[in-house]
Amino acid sequence: MSMHKAFIATIAAVCAPMVACAQTTQKCEPVSEEQIAALFDRWNGSLLTKNPDEVVKNYAADAVLLPTMSNKVRTTPGEIRDYFVHFLESSPRGVINTRTIHLGCNVAFDVGTYTFTVTGPDGKTSQVPARYSFVYEFKDGKWLIAHHHSSAMPEAAPEAAH
Repeated sequence: MSMHKAFIATIAAVCAPMVACAQTTQKCEPVSEEQIAALFDRWNGSLLTKNPDEVVKNYAADAVLLPTMSNKVRTTPGEIRDYFVHFLESSPRGVINTRTIHLGCNVAFDVGTYTFTVTGPDGKTSQVPARYSFVYEFKDGKWLIAHHHSSAMPEAAPEAAH
């Protein structure tokens, strides 16, 4: 076999599985920006139940959570639940300030800023402005959080003009 034919045979052997994968058709679930925005409302509503199991229902089994109030990366449903057991003690309520939504085939992301009102052990409320990203995947007939990152804003909010 000539070098040219050997090269072609090697490329064909390497690429054949990739071509087969590329030819597999995937059914893309139709979705709108409004539907993706409503997923935050669903998640935020689950926080109001103060039940960590209700919150965890929003996450895929293989989801990753990079939470605001913990340094630990959460990669299992149990770890995600553990985070919310403690976070829900502060009666969090979130409001979206800015957002950008992008849609794909069975994946969507919603990124921006939000502010949480939390209640301390003394009963006083405070505002926690943060950045967020939610990556959603359509799995098992529903949209679930595959990745959630939230981090407190690194700079203080500008003072209101007097």
